[in-house]
Amino acid sequence: MTMFNKLLSDYRQMIDGALEECLPDEPGNTLVEAMRYTLFSDGKRVRPLLCLAFCRACAADEKNALAFACAVEMVHTYSLIHDDLPCMDDDAFRRGKPACHIRYGEAQALLAGDALLTLAFETAARPGRLPPEANIQAVATLARCAGYKAMVGGQSLEFAAGGSVHGELMDEIDRLKTGRLIEAACVMGCIAAGAESRQIDAASLYAENVGLVFQIVDDLLDGDGGRDKNKAKARAAYLTEKAKQALDVFEDASLPAAFADSLLTRSV
Repeated sequence: MTMFNKLLSDYRQMIDGALEECLPDEPGNTLVEAMRYTLFSDGKRVRPLLCLAFCRACAADEKNALAFACAVEMVHTYSLIHDDLPCMDDDAFRRGKPACHIRYGEAQALLAGDALLTLAFETAARPGRLPPEANIQAVATLARCAGYKAMVGGQSLEFAAGGSVHGELMDEIDRLKTGRLIEAACVMGCIAAGAESRQIDAASLYAENVGLVFQIVDDLLDGDGGRDKNKAKARAAYLTEKAKQALDVFEDASLPAAFADSLLTRSV
């Protein structure tokens, strides 16, 4: 196992343990069961991993960012539950098993998503290792990146466009729907480390490019007919280099750089 993979594995264990503390099992509580069903459904934990990685890149203890990492994963999970609903993408499966609304019904799935969203902000705002100003900044960042001018707005654009999404519109949807929540993760990691403004700006630039790469590679793996395969691969490689160039302001950005490179060779 490479050092990169070992560190990711360690981070995943930290994140899963922290999520268990945030949302412990409550036997007989169907809402909690539905929330946990998707939250612990073998996700890649990309966003919380990046949150910890950027805290480390700012030479701070990754544990400072654990609550923020959990919060951004909760927001991501709520978005997946809602995206799968019949009124949205109408997907019956998520990560190889029945979607939340198939397992628990549409009403309970809707409420599970709502509950994860509100729990995310409770978690990010909870007093702990950081000064209150950091919690406020993180909550504002997460709200901005998840809201109507960002992730939710991207979902709305995609929904309005139906099946006809190409070119600049595809890029805009990808920036909003995927990139902005990745931005929240990277920036919140910096906030947890008490980073300088230039580091926060660099994290945002990294996230913008990595978010596009992530979606391009996802579309290629899904066999999306809306992309020219060769052009898409070349563009992903170019954006990856742009993302890595933004990392010069950090003391040790080897993990975010390695993560960016790893996207180009993903197979799942």
